[in-house]
Amino acid sequence: MKLHGYWRSSAAWRVRIALRLKALDWVDSPVHLVRDGGEQRRPGFLQLNPQGLVPALESADGVLTQSLAIIEYLDETHPAPPLLPADPGGRARVRGLAQLVASDIHPLNNLRVLQYLRDPLGIDHARRDAWYRHWVMAGLRALETRLAGEAATGVFCHGDTPGLADCCLVPQLYNARRYDCPLDGFPTLLRIDAACGEREAFRRAHPDVQPDAAPPA
Repeated sequence: MKLHGYWRSSAAWRVRIALRLKALDWVDSPVHLVRDGGEQRRPGFLQLNPQGLVPALESADGVLTQSLAIIEYLDETHPAPPLLPADPGGRARVRGLAQLVASDIHPLNNLRVLQYLRDPLGIDHARRDAWYRHWVMAGLRALETRLAGEAATGVFCHGDTPGLADCCLVPQLYNARRYDCPLDGFPTLLRIDAACGEREAFRRAHPDVQPDAAPPA
């Protein structure tokens, strides 16, 4: 398999975590989202994914896009260890937690959205950051309420093994820290994030250790 991604892309990071949790082999194919106007806009990449987004996974079943769809594909084709619970109710819960991040928080703060706010709309840096923090904090408050109050929450988002929802949570908290979002009101999220950080799969998927990571400033 070949994973087209970017070291600090939340969506690509989710897939890297899943690949690492399942101990699968793949080839990295970095796509720089900023340099020279963004390599994701080049014709070669647009042939892989006409949306011009990462990740894209070249697999035995063709080119796959959308991080949650890719992760579920990996879970179906390589069932151990599972990233979704065995029972329908558990699967629905985990998918709902994952989509809270991937569908409701992340799209409003994606790079292309921030670039559109900056360039065509002329919104200044301070107001763009305020936009970012507003939507992140609103989503994280809801996620904290759910995870803190539901019996199915364990060491991780669902039970005591990491899964699909954890693949989404960890990159989102990383981004929240980058934008100085106050996280002290989210003890459950921070506890789960710390538990993930103890796993080698999460450490090896971290942006800072990717081959295309930017050097420290």
